[in-house]
Amino acid sequence: MLDIKSFNETLITNPAGDKVKEFGIYIHIPFCKQACHYCDFHFSTSVKKKEELIQMICKEILLRKDEITQELVQTIYFGGGTPSLLSELELKQLLTTIEDNFEVSSTVEITLEANPDDLTADKIKELKLAGVNRLSIGVQSFFEEDLQLMNRAHNANEALTSIKLAKQYFDNISIDLIYGMPEMSVERWEENIDIALSLDLPHFSCYALTVEPNTALKKFIDKGKIEPVDDEVASIHFDLLTNKLKSAGFVQYEFSNYGKPGYFSQNNTAYWMGKTYMGVGPSAHSFNGNQRKWNINNNSLYINAIENDKIPAQKEELSLTDRYNEYVMTRLRTMWGISLEEVKKDFGTNYKKYLLEQSVNLIKEGLLILKNESLKVSDKGKFLSDGISSELFYLDEN
Repeated sequence: MLDIKSFNETLITNPAGDKVKEFGIYIHIPFCKQACHYCDFHFSTSVKKKEELIQMICKEILLRKDEITQELVQTIYFGGGTPSLLSELELKQLLTTIEDNFEVSSTVEITLEANPDDLTADKIKELKLAGVNRLSIGVQSFFEEDLQLMNRAHNANEALTSIKLAKQYFDNISIDLIYGMPEMSVERWEENIDIALSLDLPHFSCYALTVEPNTALKKFIDKGKIEPVDDEVASIHFDLLTNKLKSAGFVQYEFSNYGKPGYFSQNNTAYWMGKTYMGVGPSAHSFNGNQRKWNINNNSLYINAIENDKIPAQKEELSLTDRYNEYVMTRLRTMWGISLEEVKKDFGTNYKKYLLEQSVNLIKEGLLILKNESLKVSDKGKFLSDGISSELFYLDEN
């Protein structure tokens, strides 16, 4: 049984998990009932190949069992797509395949992303019986007009009902919320936050709406059917969110993630701390510190390749500069910030010197804080973190 509180207490002081080498497994389930207007992830609205695809994901796990050795599986994350479309039998099949081919930690965190419209009482019981111990519910908003604009499959009532049902069986629950949407007033966003807080949940993941190319949202904005996203409004929403959740006892351990002490997401933390993870399924990404791999984002081609014992993936070897830049980008988003000692140890004195030189003006502007050999983004700089990271990137002359 997962001891959430004892494990997560170590994240505050030792987020990298120094004692035992651990890694995570991400499973991409590429099926959805309908397409959200803002989504650019790989998915299909047809589930005709679902059974066959699950078999091939299990086979991919088997094919890759020797890829990572002498490490414990600490996190298993079902993402998508809509993993709550999986049956109890399919979930057990995937989890059993992992257990049969890897050593799994006794405190493993098993997260499943779920849509509110899927979370009936019977479905929630099935997820619990299958072995899931953490739910991430894609609420996005508690208001009907927002859900319709995004083309979500659920309604506002289902959002509330699903959470109340889930709390009867799960202690570790997170919900997703989106801010900065067109026509979302500050008052409506604040009410969204207040409703979320009234549900007494331990974790929130909150994201600013981004307009990705080749999405329905981008086309609607270009045609003038929907107002463009306003970054200034999103910034106001972000500040309101951060202040209210801080007052309610939440820790902003990463810029988009807020947890009560004892409920930080192990999966999220491992990602931002640069730990190894293996991604299985179409379009899934893998990372081992020195190399990044990503599977083909086509269900049929993925199935055909795995059937022939081939992993349909491309890979990229990361240079020292690539790894430094990625370290800066991910660590700067966390409450732990950039460790100057780690930069010197992992990348060398020249990179540490360069980092400090690039930080001078940002510190003067109040966007960065240098304290106790750690470089962190200030409250003033949090909404601008991506731009701040780019100022610290090392650019190879070549």
